[in-house]
Amino acid sequence: MKLSKKGEYALRALIDLATAELVGRRLLRVSEIAQKEKMSVKFLEQVMLQLREAGYVSSERGKFGGYRLARPAAQISLGQIVRLIDGPLAPIGCVSVSAYEPCSCPDEAHCGLRMVMLDVRNAIANILDRYTLANVVEVTTRKMRRDGIPLPFTPPEPGQEKPPVRKQGPSLLDEIMGEYTI
Repeated sequence: MKLSKKGEYALRALIDLATAELVGRRLLRVSEIAQKEKMSVKFLEQVMLQLREAGYVSSERGKFGGYRLARPAAQISLGQIVRLIDGPLAPIGCVSVSAYEPCSCPDEAHCGLRMVMLDVRNAIANILDRYTLANVVEVTTRKMRRDGIPLPFTPPEPGQEKPPVRKQGPSLLDEIMGEYTI
């Protein structure tokens, strides 16, 4: 089993949504997640759509819209997400629970390779199904607090709001007005 980039993005985005929830943020925009995680916004939008269609996230449209978890983080296992995005966990089809395919060996019941690959599948499934988003967020935030790193997506304290960040380069208005300087 190899986790795809899409699977990694899905897990990281869901962990970010669970972290935001922990610090009191109701919704996150795709652009916020993409910026924090250094992801492509377009690709992340596709991932979020798939997660929404599967019922793991919900969204609100509009100026103040965004995404949030559709169910508690403690009820979403890493295994569920990996299976959704990347398919079965089994390294070969004859040991897959959800997508069994007969293998080419003449005696599947006594195939040593199949027995080893079954152990591999079971080990991967046991680990990924044991850990939830809540577990990952708890470990991550505990280490961040220990190291004095501010938690991501934490709303600023009143009076501590950041000044608006100006985008690099001139705006279209600046360019137009620049043409008419006296």
